[in-house]
Amino acid sequence: MSEPQDDEAPDWLSATELGMWQAFRNGSTYDLSVPSPLLNDPAAAGPWGEHRSVRARVIALLLLSGPAARPGRVAALKLRGAYVSGSLDLAGGKVDPYVELTYCRFEREVVLPECHFTTLRLVGCVIPRLEAARLRTEGDLHLPRCQVARGIRLTDAQIGTDLLISQISVRPDSNSRSIAADGMSVGQDLQAEQIDTHGEFSLRGSKVGGSLMLRGSRLRAAGERRALNAPQLTVERSLYLTGAVVSIATGNANSTPPYGTVYTGSTATLPAGTEIRRFECYGGVRLDDGRFGDTIDLYQARFLMAAGEEVSLRRITATELRFQCERPLEGRIVLNGAKITTLMDLSTSWPGPGGLAMGGFVYEVVVPSGHFPLNRRLEWLDSATPEYSPEPYERLAQVMRNSGEDADAREVLLAKQRRRRETLPLAAKTWGYIQDWTVAYGYRPGRAALWMAMLWAAGTFAFARHAPEPLKGEEHPAWNPSLYVLDLLVPVINLGQDGHWRPEGGWQWLSAAMVLLGWILATTVAAGASRLLRRG
Repeated sequence: MSEPQDDEAPDWLSATELGMWQAFRNGSTYDLSVPSPLLNDPAAAGPWGEHRSVRARVIALLLLSGPAARPGRVAALKLRGAYVSGSLDLAGGKVDPYVELTYCRFEREVVLPECHFTTLRLVGCVIPRLEAARLRTEGDLHLPRCQVARGIRLTDAQIGTDLLISQISVRPDSNSRSIAADGMSVGQDLQAEQIDTHGEFSLRGSKVGGSLMLRGSRLRAAGERRALNAPQLTVERSLYLTGAVVSIATGNANSTPPYGTVYTGSTATLPAGTEIRRFECYGGVRLDDGRFGDTIDLYQARFLMAAGEEVSLRRITATELRFQCERPLEGRIVLNGAKITTLMDLSTSWPGPGGLAMGGFVYEVVVPSGHFPLNRRLEWLDSATPEYSPEPYERLAQVMRNSGEDADAREVLLAKQRRRRETLPLAAKTWGYIQDWTVAYGYRPGRAALWMAMLWAAGTFAFARHAPEPLKGEEHPAWNPSLYVLDLLVPVINLGQDGHWRPEGGWQWLSAAMVLLGWILATTVAAGASRLLRRG
């Protein structure tokens, strides 16, 4: 057996491999598929035969030390419908030719750690395992519609432009991970639409220069791990955990990127022959400390969690959070320390009591989708605070006040006082009920004005039947019970009645009560008026 001399093919190649060698020099596609579509499915049972088999070592020889291209051509490996025997091991190698393997079946794992490609495309292939830690590509890495039995490892990989893994199906490795891509860097978009993973999809500390798209995907946890584990993830644009409209009639199922469109409209407007595939996550999600330049979109996403599992968004920052998913029946949504500019949400999306935590959650604008009355918004706060905490109420009130909704802001602060009252001892709680019933803790100044008018009328009626004695003989104004009572109730204005009369006995106590109640009510009215003026 001899090695090739210059551009000559080795004499130990099979006829099929020799054909692949010549196609490589031409840069043409070497198609080993057969007319029957069923027999071309790499996931189907049954052997493909020697006429479709090439050895992995021959592919490695072509990619690492292959012959020069024929004059006027560009050398490239374009292989379709082949069975690759052995393990394709290119670890540490530099591959200059363009590589595209379509609907191929690999006997053993593909080993690419620390390998350097220009562009690598494995489309619709069946691979036992893909080991590609610290892989580097100058262009794209495409793995659409592949089926991987024992996981993919892309730890610390550097993808120059796009990473496309749409419609991939991955089973877990020995550590219950389907895709391990911690520390990975993607120059542009990470397209992972309609993927199906069994095992943790791990993106810890990864960076995506464009958007991360998981539209229509199904993520399933395995073992004790989460379905999606991506703390400290950085996405320069948007994260989409939304649905996709899939239509074979209107799209090419074999195209790349995969067929399908983004689901943004009503199901009533869908054309015939289409179906909606929603984003579904079976297990916990962790996006703690993530940075998202634009939007986190959860439109109609489904989170199916067990008790104790979470969708954790602790300390994330994003321009917009679209929380319009289906309400989780179990598990928790955690937004502690998150910072969002715009919160767009549905009243039916938030979980019930005990299912939401948002201590330190900062948002500047709330844009409800659909009907979201204030009482439901207050229930939202109650669900997030099983134990009383003033901060969520104050945050919502501030946001509403900044939007010009002063009346709603006062109702939120009133709800805060009522929640606080339940934590007080009996005496303070009783006083709180009195404040609530009389002046609504000062947040309904109209009620205080009404009480003052009632006291004025009652006082006038009482003192009209009993005029007190003057303090100084004839040196007093004419007795006017209406002005006298008003002088008692309004402490900051002197109407010329108070200080000239000497009530005695019970009338003295009544006058003192009028002065005390006047101070309380007048202060409440003034506080309400000052809030209105401050808004102006």
